[in-house]
Amino acid sequence: MSGIGGGQQDVDIDLGGLFRAVWERRTRLLLATVCVAAAAFVTAKMIAPQYQSETRLLIESREPEFSGSNQLAQTGSDRVFDESGISSQVQVLRSADLIKQVARNMKLHERREFDPSAEPSALSDLLVMLGVRKNPLDLPPEERVLKEFDSKLQVYQVEKSRVIAIAFTSEDPKLAAAIPDEMAKVYFSLQSGAKLDSNSEASRWLEPEIANLREKVREAEAKVAAYRSSSGLLPTGQTENFATRELTDISSELARVRGERANAEARAKGVRTALADGRAPDTLTEVAGSQMIQRLKESEAAVRAQIADLSTTLLDGHPRLKGLKSQLEGINQQIRAETRKVLVSLENEARVGQLREEQLLQRLNTLKAQSAQAGEEEVGLRALEREATAQRQLLETYLARYREATSRTVANATPADARVISNAVVPSNPDFPKAVPITVVAALATFLVGCVVIMLGELFSGRALKPVSSAEPEDFGQLTPVLAEPEPAEPMLVLADAAEQDLEPEKDTQPAESDFTIEFVAAHLLDRNVRIAVSVSPGGDEGSTATVMLARLLAEEGQKVVLVDLTGSACPTRLMAQSSSLPGITNLLAGEVAFTESIHADRFSEAHIIPHGSADARTAMRGIERLQMIVDALTNAYDLVLVECGPADATAVSRVARREVTEIILSASSVSDERIVELLTDLGEAGFRNIVLMTRQRESDPDFPNRRAA
Repeated sequence: MSGIGGGQQDVDIDLGGLFRAVWERRTRLLLATVCVAAAAFVTAKMIAPQYQSETRLLIESREPEFSGSNQLAQTGSDRVFDESGISSQVQVLRSADLIKQVARNMKLHERREFDPSAEPSALSDLLVMLGVRKNPLDLPPEERVLKEFDSKLQVYQVEKSRVIAIAFTSEDPKLAAAIPDEMAKVYFSLQSGAKLDSNSEASRWLEPEIANLREKVREAEAKVAAYRSSSGLLPTGQTENFATRELTDISSELARVRGERANAEARAKGVRTALADGRAPDTLTEVAGSQMIQRLKESEAAVRAQIADLSTTLLDGHPRLKGLKSQLEGINQQIRAETRKVLVSLENEARVGQLREEQLLQRLNTLKAQSAQAGEEEVGLRALEREATAQRQLLETYLARYREATSRTVANATPADARVISNAVVPSNPDFPKAVPITVVAALATFLVGCVVIMLGELFSGRALKPVSSAEPEDFGQLTPVLAEPEPAEPMLVLADAAEQDLEPEKDTQPAESDFTIEFVAAHLLDRNVRIAVSVSPGGDEGSTATVMLARLLAEEGQKVVLVDLTGSACPTRLMAQSSSLPGITNLLAGEVAFTESIHADRFSEAHIIPHGSADARTAMRGIERLQMIVDALTNAYDLVLVECGPADATAVSRVARREVTEIILSASSVSDERIVELLTDLGEAGFRNIVLMTRQRESDPDFPNRRAA
């Protein structure tokens, strides 16, 4: 923008001029692009092609699985190759020893591709003579081959996998495929050799250790046997010794003897009770089981049968009956005598059981004392046995590992922990150079650089700079909005009358060429870089319409303008907003909407508007203190905040604007001179000094001189 009436003009970049300059030089630009593209294509075709091939290895455990009681099975899943382990294998594949071995196997020192320094050019000899470059022949041939080999080799881990890729670039496609495969073979050989060396070293180390352990095991087992013999802890099973076993047997025998004695005492008591009660002895099991009793019972039964038989024919006093009865009495006496013998036998049996029990108790007490002593001695025995067991287990482990290492060394069964999953193939297309992509990139880069050079030349020469016009903006003419019959123009802010002060209003000292039109006010605001302007429209909606025209004119000048509708009739809202029901300043003051929800775009320009809103005016008045904060916040986002107050008085304006920094626009269309003077006087008395008059008339208006004087 230019300052109005200033001595200097600002300049701007003429984008159209820049593109016109490029278009005018299009022939040379396209010719240069075609030439560079052709040169790039020819150069790419002249470069010796490089072919690349790749071999891929999968790193995994390939240990053979062993089964057996003395061998630990080790499967591939038991070994985990973490990220650092895979990276270590990548470094092994890039190691100098492996590369040297591959170079020797494939006789790479005989190929000029791997030793280009063997036949130096004249330029190279000259640089060596001048001391600019070291003589490459000072290095051994093997080192030169190694350096060239390393520059053509790529070894990397495939992301998120245990796969290692070996890529090699060469002028010979067959060699590009053969070298990665040879590297894989040498890698497997080195890995297997390292494992063989490890197994041999393990065998040599285990041999003396096994001999030493065998001696220790023999000594430990000898100590166990000697201690067991000296302490009398002779084993009778896996968990018992002699003393413990004998104690168990005595306890079992004692329980059996006690049971037999109790049984004998019970039977003797039963016989004794039966005899005392006069019961028949043959009812007792012990008595009935005696063979003598059984024979006597049979004789008794025979005698009783004879007596019963003779009693039918003979009288009781018959000698034969008396003799049979006497014989029966003798049999009964014999039964009683035999019963007493059974009783005596049972009592003797009970006494023998008691004596046996006493003997067993004595032996049991003796064995308890011996067992307690044996328990103390077993503590030392178990310690010796644990030592012997530990030595024996260690010996068995060493023997298993020794046999495993020896068998692998003899059978050479030590595969590398990797396998080839993708062999290198002879490439048919070169990896470099890619003629078509190089040509396209060169052509595009040349075209872009040419455009940039042309534009920079235009800028530095000044041809692409244009002055910003300071002419007055185009006259917009009369704005005739289509409105309904406006409501009575009463201010939205209901304020008390201001006290009169004895102050004279300052006279307006506008330049002579000012005509108070909308265009002039716009230029005045731009010239003074006004950030906040308050428009007072004593004529009502007509003045508010002029304020809307001013906002749109400033927006067309590139200013970011927002108009705040504080009128009572909401005329700016009807002219600019998409709908009169949109939330606006009253809703914002009432706290009903967010700040950003109250700002809307103008229908016919780039300006923005905060409409009147739909909230209750009294509710909005409670938040009137927030109005100044809202205006200050808007100045951070807009170049100009234009507040349209409608026909407000000086007191109402003072509630909206600060007297020091606010520009007052008096939009006095179709207002009498007396009314304008009255308003100027009131605003001056209220402390406002920056007041500009805005009308819609030009100098052709016959009343213009009077208005300018006012």
